[in-house]
Amino acid sequence: MDFRIRGLDPAPFRSYFELSEDELARRGARRSIVTASPGTPCRVSLEDAPVGEEVVLLHYAHHTTESSPCRAAGPIFVRKAAGRAFDAVNEVPELFRTRLLSVRAYDDAGFMVAADVVEGTVLEGTIDKLLGKTSTAFLHVHYARPGCFACRVERA
Repeated sequence: MDFRIRGLDPAPFRSYFELSEDELARRGARRSIVTASPGTPCRVSLEDAPVGEEVVLLHYAHHTTESSPCRAAGPIFVRKAAGRAFDAVNEVPELFRTRLLSVRAYDDAGFMVAADVVEGTVLEGTIDKLLGKTSTAFLHVHYARPGCFACRVERA
């Protein structure tokens, strides 16, 4: 089954890079310069930020449904240099290949209908299996160990 993976739109995050450290702290966010890579996965570009790049760690609501108790939010990294969102059909971002991932399937009402934990090297098979369920409307991929949201996957 054809699938589409998209990173987050960079527009809502640009203003974070213009805030002072105090203003970021008031928003529960933190700026840093990457000192090791991999390890700082950007949710816009779906790339690991390289050493020396400026990133902001912030709270993000990735599942905002009002019709289900499955609402969810958590921390994400955004790269200052992320100019556009990753957007590809039948292509898995390289940074997923080296990570353990949690894949969660949701229905149209925002209820979780299935889930699996897989190595990123076999993500396509899990996407195919979960999107193949008639009850699945979309998937969320999370980095399994820290539990952080990575991206949304839809049928192409």
